[in-house]
Amino acid sequence: MPDTTYSKYLLSEDEIPKAWYNIMADMPNPPAPVLHPGTGQPVTPDDLAPLFPMSLILQEVSTERYIEIPQPIRQIYAQWRPSPLFRARRLEKALDTPARIYYKYEGVSPVGSHKANTAVAQVFYNKEAGIKKLSTETGAGQWGSALSMAGAFFDVEVEVFMVKVSYQQKPYRRNLMQTFGATVHASPTNLTDAGRSILEKDPQNMGSLGIAISEAVEVAAKSGGTTKYSLGSVLNHVLLHQTVIGQEALLQLEKADDYPDVVIGCVGGGSNMAGLAFPFMGEALRKGLRTRFLAAEPMSCPSLTKGIYAYDFGDTVGMTPLVKMHTLGHDFMPPGIHAGGLRYHGMSPLISQLHEEGIIDARAYHQNAVFAAATTFTRAEGIIPAPEAAHAIRAAIDEALEAKEAGEERVILFNLSGHGYFDMLAYENYFAGNLQDYEYPADAVAAAQQRLPQIV
Repeated sequence: MPDTTYSKYLLSEDEIPKAWYNIMADMPNPPAPVLHPGTGQPVTPDDLAPLFPMSLILQEVSTERYIEIPQPIRQIYAQWRPSPLFRARRLEKALDTPARIYYKYEGVSPVGSHKANTAVAQVFYNKEAGIKKLSTETGAGQWGSALSMAGAFFDVEVEVFMVKVSYQQKPYRRNLMQTFGATVHASPTNLTDAGRSILEKDPQNMGSLGIAISEAVEVAAKSGGTTKYSLGSVLNHVLLHQTVIGQEALLQLEKADDYPDVVIGCVGGGSNMAGLAFPFMGEALRKGLRTRFLAAEPMSCPSLTKGIYAYDFGDTVGMTPLVKMHTLGHDFMPPGIHAGGLRYHGMSPLISQLHEEGIIDARAYHQNAVFAAATTFTRAEGIIPAPEAAHAIRAAIDEALEAKEAGEERVILFNLSGHGYFDMLAYENYFAGNLQDYEYPADAVAAAQQRLPQIV
């Protein structure tokens, strides 16, 4: 029987996972190959070497079920891991639902989100390879903050291209990165060919993650090997590092004597959804369980619900390898919603394939409905969620209300992937009635998709 007493389930430091879980070992079909942007042929490790150290390239293509976590990484993880699992009893009461709602809270990391799980790992492997500088992009600033912190831990220089609209909306995230010693630019900039080409066409361009990726990749590619590129989501090795979340949640739900009917995460590139869901998904695939997996995304950037499954560039200019993913088109320009971490034209190839195969469902939400859910959650549970994570809360509340309507028990697990204490301007705009719901026009999406690269 499910525990009826506790609201928080904790693990000991010894129970921090000793290995990352790799979903590729249990997927029904092998992932589609990554293609070289020039030749259209499958990339080789040597093709990726200008951007990543070989240790991460090997993780990117590995099909081993478990990959050992080096002890120096686990030691840093111990500053915030294992993270708590909460039973949202007050939220259940507020919704008057028979559903049992659990959330894994990643906002306890020093930078306030799940992003630190892969930032520490990526900087560790780059440091081992002798790299002294990393370039990266960031949307809302959660990823940039995490990589900046990891850079400080390992004495690696970090240069961040922050999407300009978020650079302006979230100055304290920028300040946090600078406190850790990072250099932060509002992207697009005049510092790169990619940035200059964008600004030449549109001097008032407010940026996108695709543009910021183009700039960060260019810095690494032109460095002559002195700088590598680091990505906060999308790629296989990034999702791999996040699976400490779901592995801990499995143990914590054992303590609660419960198991989820549905596992929920917000998605922009897919890392926090994968981090929680993949260990449960592996169990479902191996054991034939009927667990559902639900991805929550913004209506203004609906890559899973409105994108097409095709090969596309990961960046705007077309410098990255081609990956098969759900995409709105690499030159898609999303509006400046406050959930800056979800404003990406594409989706993780692994998440995309699992969605295409019917293993992951997806729903899109307007931002006013998302902030309404965030407010309900805060008043019940006392934690202010990041706008990105609030999409998962919206989905969880809807699931709980559906259970109430059906008069059935339902066990809901979601990832509260980060807190929103640097996002109070967004909440201020919500309470003032200044947030606009925006559904990206179907014709604009179709036009962007028409400009996808043609793969023979």
